[in-house]
Amino acid sequence: MPIAIEFFVRHAYAVLFVWVLIEQIGLPVPSIPLLLTAGTLSATHRVSALTALLAVLAACLISDSTWFALGRSYGGRVVRLLCKLSMEATTCVARTEGYFIRRGPETLLFAKFIPGLSTVAAPIAGQTGMDYSRFLLYDLSGSLLWSLSFLYAGRFFGDLAQRSQGFFGFLSHFAAIAFLLLVAGFFLWRLVKQRRFLAQVRDMRLDPEDLKALLDEAALEGTPQPYIVDLRHPLDYLPDPRVLPGAVRIGPDEVARHAERIPRDRDVVLYCTCPSEEASAKVALQLRRLGITRVRPLRGGFDGWKLAGYPLFDYVEAQEMPTPAPVLAVSTNSCTQ
Repeated sequence: MPIAIEFFVRHAYAVLFVWVLIEQIGLPVPSIPLLLTAGTLSATHRVSALTALLAVLAACLISDSTWFALGRSYGGRVVRLLCKLSMEATTCVARTEGYFIRRGPETLLFAKFIPGLSTVAAPIAGQTGMDYSRFLLYDLSGSLLWSLSFLYAGRFFGDLAQRSQGFFGFLSHFAAIAFLLLVAGFFLWRLVKQRRFLAQVRDMRLDPEDLKALLDEAALEGTPQPYIVDLRHPLDYLPDPRVLPGAVRIGPDEVARHAERIPRDRDVVLYCTCPSEEASAKVALQLRRLGITRVRPLRGGFDGWKLAGYPLFDYVEAQEMPTPAPVLAVSTNSCTQ
């Protein structure tokens, strides 16, 4: 038996516990190939599927409970930190918050199956003020469903492989290489996907000082100011409900539906609460495909604007969705990096 497989068999439960714990803490190390490997080896009774399951559940319980407590204490700051670590930062916050609004704690039942949602689901649950006992019930159920799915998928493959001793021998000798190729492929796919996206939006972003200059120029000359859109989720308003001057509050999923209200004759500036303003950039690309070409995400979002010392205002609820007009009279939130 190859050294790598022998080492894994000897220390399978400790390796599973540590690996899953590291992934659930937020580092982008995929644990699914390891779960499949453990499940496959359980077909030969070298690894106990039940003990492997308990190790995985223990790792999930420790990491998720920790993030739940941090989310309850520190809210959006913890979520943004996790998204900076995540390789799915483009959508992880927006999607998870949207799921919680629509489905509540049931989100925890399937969060671990979706890249980007797995780690941020626990702190967002804490941020919403969910009771810990309720969180524990749903989170453990979701962790159980996730781990069983891949452990027993591996077990099924192992049972099939055992029927052909030649194939199973080949698999035993090259399992370590196959595992490394799976992990390398996972990272490469995510890296290429992220780099391709960032290359699309690199030249679109607008610096806070440039937006401030445009606003000052519009005020001085009496011309329409840039159309500023706040893409933040309601949970993101909690740390600071103020908004950039003259902004309109529209959710990322609502922008396309209200595209006819967005002017074509001036700059459109988007901001949100996401790392590297990627969600804003994604909406900007969507609007460009709809024919709105003068659209740009704000570099640094709300934090960048706020750190620069530029003015923020209370949001005017009555003017949340204005009809097309030459000048905006609404203020909304900003996006954090």
